[in-house]
Amino acid sequence: MKARYKTIVDELAASIRCGDLPAGTRLPTHRALSGEKHVSLATATRVYAELESMGLVSGETGRGTFVREISLPAGLGIDQQIVATDVLDLNFNYPALPEQTDLLRDALRQLTTSGDLAALLRYQPHAGRLNDRETIASHLAHAGITASADDVLIVNGAQHGLAITVMGLFKPGDVIAVDALTYSGFKTLAAAFNLELEAIPVSEVGPDLNALRALCQRRRVRAVYTMPTLHNPLGWVLNSDQRKEIAAIAREHDLLVIEDAAYAFLASNPPPPLAFFAPERTIYVTGFSKNIATGLRVGAVVCPALYRTRLERAIRVTTWNTPSLMTSLVCGWIRDGTVNRLESLKREDAQRRQNIAREVLKPLPYISHPASYFLWLPLAEEVRAESVVRSLLEKNISTSTAEPFTASQNVPHAIRIALGSVSEDLLYQALITVRETIEYEQYRS
Repeated sequence: MKARYKTIVDELAASIRCGDLPAGTRLPTHRALSGEKHVSLATATRVYAELESMGLVSGETGRGTFVREISLPAGLGIDQQIVATDVLDLNFNYPALPEQTDLLRDALRQLTTSGDLAALLRYQPHAGRLNDRETIASHLAHAGITASADDVLIVNGAQHGLAITVMGLFKPGDVIAVDALTYSGFKTLAAAFNLELEAIPVSEVGPDLNALRALCQRRRVRAVYTMPTLHNPLGWVLNSDQRKEIAAIAREHDLLVIEDAAYAFLASNPPPPLAFFAPERTIYVTGFSKNIATGLRVGAVVCPALYRTRLERAIRVTTWNTPSLMTSLVCGWIRDGTVNRLESLKREDAQRRQNIAREVLKPLPYISHPASYFLWLPLAEEVRAESVVRSLLEKNISTSTAEPFTASQNVPHAIRIALGSVSEDLLYQALITVRETIEYEQYRS
């Protein structure tokens, strides 16, 4: 015989799926459901917990339990969907400059006449060839990273760098502190490797470091994952004092620091990276996707010697080595100054796009960095993020809710907008639609 709470779960789930309880409906309080269904308060709580695990409702502290928007594509904001050609992608960033195609054509032509061409067809060392690692180490010196070639491992993009860090240095059940709003790709990795994420409360200027210290006193935390320069999605750049404090907490509680610098090139003259303040315990991860091209899956991990063997083994397990053709292209562009020039041009491009956003969205509050390729749009209390995203999808604009970026149980009603994947003219028009859709949802509520 089916348990009573299961019957209630099935009834509510059916009402949600058929539309009798539409997205945004506030459900009865736990106590009210208990009285209505003649069950205990504990049973009512169990009903809502199961509905939440099914993705049908969301509980919001101080506000209640709401029906979620279930017509959105699965994985929206985490998995890159195949979208129609007429859909404007404000979900993922793949910034490109018109000249990049010609740069690739010229670089491939030069490679065909190089004396090293045959070597590109062979297996390479797991960490990459020595001269390529020297080139990348020299490039990273501009970002404040003091590293030798032996400290550098070449990987298939920053996401792969994070993956080998997780695979090589942690075991299931390990606790990693992350910002309450954090990079969705790291959340996905943590779930895949059964790591436990503990959320650190955040503000517009950075994480609550007192909360991080208290967490480390309360639990055995193995590491902290952080984006001190150009945080995704909030855009902050931590100051030197904040970075020193993170380093101090890491030493005090023997934490590893995973520093994600994927977007750091967009910030002009930031403070030194965390790897400068705590070099003995920081795994610094960066890539050449955003500053050059997303199709070139080349990245770098800088790590203390103590962890090198374990990370190399993870590279071997996952990919053996980064393809030499890709690393040769990237390192050639580093040596001839192309990477520095592209970074400068993309900083200017991101600033223009932020200016467009500032002009179009000025009636709405939002959070961003003046040179970032994304922004965070908190919504009014009465506006449901899922409804906004669904409405925009119906208008051929793809955005993301806060859920993929949220590491805590309390998912804020906000949307993240990527600015770097469409032309400036299309971006202007798309942001007008975003603003009008939010204003309509506010009026309707």
